Amino acid sequence: MDELSFYDVKTKSKFNATEYDVREKSGRFFAVAKSPKGTHECWRVLSKVQAEKMKK
Repeated sequence: MDELSFYDVKTKSKFNATEYDVREKSGRFFAVAKSPKGTHECWRVLSKVQAEKMKK
């Protein structure tokens, strides 16, 4: 998978991740990765084209 940059709202820090899931919620696509500094998830909005490319 491609490397994506995520922003962790709880710790107010950025991180890069190569392991993430692509999820659809209410017609929008998101990349979801686990935070390296906690047990919570960080979500990043994806375009429909990005999501289709990453699902393959």
